[in-house]
Amino acid sequence: MSTTGVDAVVIGGGVAGLVVARDLGKAGRRVILLEASERLGGEVRRHTVGGIDLDAGAESFATRGDTVQMLATQVGLGSEIVLPDPRGAWVIEPDGHAFPLPKTGLLGIPGTAMSRDVIDVVGTAGALRAELDSLLPGPVGAKEQKLGPLVRRRMGRAVLDKLVTPVVLGVHSAHPDDLDVDRVAPGLRAALLHQNSLARAVTALREKASAGSAVAGIRGGIVRLVDELVADLETYGVDVRLGARAASYDAASVTLTSGERIAADHVVVALGGGDAARLDGAAVAPDAAGLITLATLVVREPALDAAPRGTGVLVAPGATGIRAKALTHASIKWQWIAERAEGRHVLRLSYSSPALDRSATDTEVRDAALADASTILGVPVGADRVDGFARVEWNAPFRGAGSTGSEVVPGVIRVGGSISGRGLAGVVAGARQAALGILSTPEA
Repeated sequence: MSTTGVDAVVIGGGVAGLVVARDLGKAGRRVILLEASERLGGEVRRHTVGGIDLDAGAESFATRGDTVQMLATQVGLGSEIVLPDPRGAWVIEPDGHAFPLPKTGLLGIPGTAMSRDVIDVVGTAGALRAELDSLLPGPVGAKEQKLGPLVRRRMGRAVLDKLVTPVVLGVHSAHPDDLDVDRVAPGLRAALLHQNSLARAVTALREKASAGSAVAGIRGGIVRLVDELVADLETYGVDVRLGARAASYDAASVTLTSGERIAADHVVVALGGGDAARLDGAAVAPDAAGLITLATLVVREPALDAAPRGTGVLVAPGATGIRAKALTHASIKWQWIAERAEGRHVLRLSYSSPALDRSATDTEVRDAALADASTILGVPVGADRVDGFARVEWNAPFRGAGSTGSEVVPGVIRVGGSISGRGLAGVVAGARQAALGILSTPEA
């Protein structure tokens, strides 16, 4: 059984797949979007906690490059983009000390090594070591492919361990030693060579970014972006097939588990690393990537009105008595959530395995989240104060064979978090670039 050829088949209905299919459909190309589940959006979706509709995945996006803002505007959400509360986030060090996160940095890399807020976190000795960055030639560390070694060579271990690592773990769910610099900080290495200083490179990149915060959100949740993308797919005539699982593919066709074969001029794989590797025939255990757990609490606790830790906290690895890697005080960070919470507080805590086991019950996860929230915020939050709780689980980024974008199947286009990094800005940018590449190819 086969289907008449189309311009493109997109495998995967997460944000990357939606963006590629939407852009191609808008340009008049014939597109089929295959999604194995019964829902579009991937890790971007909503859930209701304590009567409040909230993001169950990403709740913000990086503003660098205006990539997400431009897409949001094009789908009708431009007036709904909002900035977070300016009080900013904090960091908790392994010894339990909590400090406001330096405000001039990028992924925790300070733009001014000897500023007071940097010294408060890394100490005077650590800041002096980081300041040596200004004396090193630009090429030192510029060839490092991974973020961790680059920061370590330029600014030393204190900055890496106490600033960059907790920030990167909170944002990308991976250690800086495992992340490609060009994925998570595009342009940083080139700016380092030009500026002859990592700190000056960070400052230069921040100056090029949009005015205001380094992140933004959407009133009502990032999930609204998925809603509008899905609506556009219908408007532009994209053939969306839910419950359609690809069994194999090549550069000119996709075969489904149902036996149907779809011929196409272009095949786009928009899957997470683990799913992509399985489709490519790799033996990948269901839990090979580890687990990320998001625990959301809606609580009635007036002592939190003062925002004791700003908009949230990133926790350094090894912090005594805390299992969470990050806490977002969402009702402080986002005004629209505060309005809907009506005096209550929304707390989002994220965990990586093995801090929380897959076998943990909802009650155990809730109790762990309450204990961590109390320690992190310095305010006791009891179970009697909870109005709502929800638990969401995602597979952590998979970095095994077949997950890094190498051409397992020549001629196939790959997009998504395993290629562009976990952040929404990188995913959207990569997807739109892929669509442009296809559109630059004359129609058959």
